[in-house]
Amino acid sequence: MTRKIGILASGHVGSTIAHQLIIEGTTDSLVMIDPNVKKLAADVLDFQDAQANLDHHTTVFAGHYADLADADIVVSAFGNIAEAWKTPTDRFAEFSYSKQYVEASAPQLKASGFHGVLIVISNPCDVITSLFQKMTALPRNQVIGTGTLLDSARMKRATAAALDIDPRSVDGYSLGEHGNSQFVAWSTVRVLGEPIKKLLASGQYPDLDLDQIDHDAKMGGHTVFFGKQYTNYGISAAAVRLIKAVLNDAHAELPVSNYYEPSDTYLGYPAIIGKQGIVKQLKLELTVQEQAQLKKSADFIKSKTAEALKNAE
Repeated sequence: MTRKIGILASGHVGSTIAHQLIIEGTTDSLVMIDPNVKKLAADVLDFQDAQANLDHHTTVFAGHYADLADADIVVSAFGNIAEAWKTPTDRFAEFSYSKQYVEASAPQLKASGFHGVLIVISNPCDVITSLFQKMTALPRNQVIGTGTLLDSARMKRATAAALDIDPRSVDGYSLGEHGNSQFVAWSTVRVLGEPIKKLLASGQYPDLDLDQIDHDAKMGGHTVFFGKQYTNYGISAAAVRLIKAVLNDAHAELPVSNYYEPSDTYLGYPAIIGKQGIVKQLKLELTVQEQAQLKKSADFIKSKTAEALKNAE
């Protein structure tokens, strides 16, 4: 069966995702849509020029929303660097731009008859994911944000660096907002066959500072952004991992932005991912402190959303 993916926006992130999908042969057909027709045409031709030297063939073309009717997955990768730079430590800086893009693209996506899984990267991720779900009327399980999948990877990178191990040897989650109110749920983190807090209590790693690792995970995106004025590799790897989980009906456990009913909002929380998106949301046994942090993050998302919507009127 032919696999088809659409990418909305061919900026730093969209083009990097496209490149990884093409290099790995993840999809048979790739539809790219961007209002910057000149940039889009250049990217598509560049990808087509790569085909003769790759192990896989992918049909890549600049398309229209009507071409997404039979897509398995559509990825929202739009963003605005100029807006982000106005308040570079706050992902809500892009809200006004992102909201307008959703308002322009969601009706066209809905009209196309698209009924696959929509993966949202655009910031502020949790809010834009929610807006897309409401404006496309797709079932909640089929609209997913990358959420704290990237933040969890940053936590694993920082934890692994502190312990001198591979980040893939670290399990656990950052939860809540893909933004400043996120937190590492240390009760979920395991390394070297042990819960990390047990390892810490053993005294084997006296220099292990969980607060510093939490800070490093939270600030990782800002460090990259200030260094080169955008981020792309980390988020693209997260997005492609999520794309593969959907395409392969993998039932993989990933911390993504999905609707969390107890707080009535989208936020980063682990779920099982399959062909139709969210198969099942996990039920974590968080500590009392972590439960309070999750509620605080959810409340922050909702209050910032209300504020941003009011300012955008």
